[in-house]
Amino acid sequence: MRRTLIVLATAIAAATPAAADYLVKEVGSFHIGGRTETLNGLASKEIVFSPGAPPIKVDPNGEFEVEQMYVQFVKLAQPKSKLPLLLWHGGGLSGATWETKPDGKPGWQQFFLNAGYDVYVSDAVERGRASWARYPEIFKSEPFFRPKKEAWELFRIGPSYEVGGKREAFEGEQFPIEAFDQFAKQGIPRWATNDTATQKAYDALVQKVCPCIIVVHSQGGNFGFTAALNAPDKVKALIAVEPSGAPDPAKADAAKLKGVPHLIVWGDFLDKVSVWSKLVVNPTRWGQAIAATGGKVDTFELPKMGIKGNTHMMMMDRNSDDIARLVNDWIGKQGLAN
Repeated sequence: MRRTLIVLATAIAAATPAAADYLVKEVGSFHIGGRTETLNGLASKEIVFSPGAPPIKVDPNGEFEVEQMYVQFVKLAQPKSKLPLLLWHGGGLSGATWETKPDGKPGWQQFFLNAGYDVYVSDAVERGRASWARYPEIFKSEPFFRPKKEAWELFRIGPSYEVGGKREAFEGEQFPIEAFDQFAKQGIPRWATNDTATQKAYDALVQKVCPCIIVVHSQGGNFGFTAALNAPDKVKALIAVEPSGAPDPAKADAAKLKGVPHLIVWGDFLDKVSVWSKLVVNPTRWGQAIAATGGKVDTFELPKMGIKGNTHMMMMDRNSDDIARLVNDWIGKQGLAN
C-alpha cells in the first residue's frame, strides 16, 4: 500500500511577506523529452576513476539518452490554485534561479508555494541535472561560459566591472551585491545550437503537467511564448520577466493566443545598458501583435509604477517578494489564483 508523506513547511514571516504554513503532499522530479543517440568509431582509453583504483578501459561508443530536460516539483496537500505554476530560467542558468536567493533568503519557488500553487522548477536541455552530451558528435558546437563581468553589466547590476578590481553598482540598485559572487556560482555552460531540442522538451512538459501558468525569464521568454503558441489550450497564462526574445509576428499566428493572457515585466536601468534597447524590441512587438488580435497583454514597467532599482535578476533582488506579489495579484485578476 502506498503511503503519502505529509511534510509541514513553515516560512518566516519576516523573510517572506507572503509567508504561510502549508502541507506538502509530494516532492519529486522527472526527466522529459530527449532521444536516443548512437555513437560509433570513437577511440577507447583507460581511465583511473579514483586515487588507488586500477585503470579501467572506457568505451565511449554505444547508445545514450540526450536532449532531455530535468523537472523538480513540489505539490501541496491543499493547493489554492487548480493550476500548477511552472518556473523557466534564462540563459547560462538553471532552475536554481528560482530557489533560495544568493543572499540566503527565500526565492520565488518558496513565494508561490506560500501563495498556494504546486510549483515546477526545471533545468532546460543541457543545463544542470538535465546533463549535456558530447560535441561535436551530438551537440554541434562547443559550450560557452558567462564571465562575471558580463553578468554584472548585462544584468544591469552596475555600469562597470574591473576584473580583480572595482565593481561599480548603479545607484539605488536592488541586487544584494554582497552576494554577487555567490550568484556567479550558479553560472553553467550553455550552447547556442540546441534551441530546437530545448523547445521540444518544454512542449513535452506542457503536455505532461498542464493546464498551467508559466513564468519565464530572459532566454526562457522565447521558449515560453512558443510553448503557448504550440498549446494555447494548455497554457492559461504566461508571465515573461524581461524576455530576451519572442516570435516574429510575420511568421507566427498571434491570433492563436487571443485567449491566453500575457504579462511582460521590465525592471530598471534599461536605458543605462545599450543592448537592452535592442532586447526589448521583439517582445514588445510580439505583445502588440497579440493585443491587436484582441488578446490581453499587460506590461509592468516597474520604475513607472514607482518601483525603482530592479535588475535583470529581479527574482533575486532585495524586493523580489514585492515583484512576485505583483505577479500573483495579476494572476488573481485573470481568475486563475483559485
